[in-house]
Amino acid sequence: MNARDADRPAGPVCHDGVCVTCSDTAVEVTVVELLEHELAVVDTGSTREEVSVALVEAGVGDHILVHAGEAIARLENR
Repeated sequence: MNARDADRPAGPVCHDGVCVTCSDTAVEVTVVELLEHELAVVDTGSTREEVSVALVEAGVGDHILVHAGEAIARLENR
C-alpha cells in the first residue's frame, strides 16, 4: 500500500449486504478470533463459523460481509 491508497478501504465495497461479484446476498458477521493462514472465527448471531479473511483486512470485533465462506468486505461504522 502506498500513501495514495492509505485512505481507501481495503477490499471491495459492498452495499446493503449484497455481494458485488454475483449480486447474491452476503451475510454480516462479527470477527471473534483471528487464526493462522488468513482464517477467522466469526459469530453469525446463531453459531460460530470459520471463514477466510484473505481478501480483506479484518480484526477482532470487525463486522464483515461473508459470501461462500470468504470475507468480501469490512463494514464501517458498526
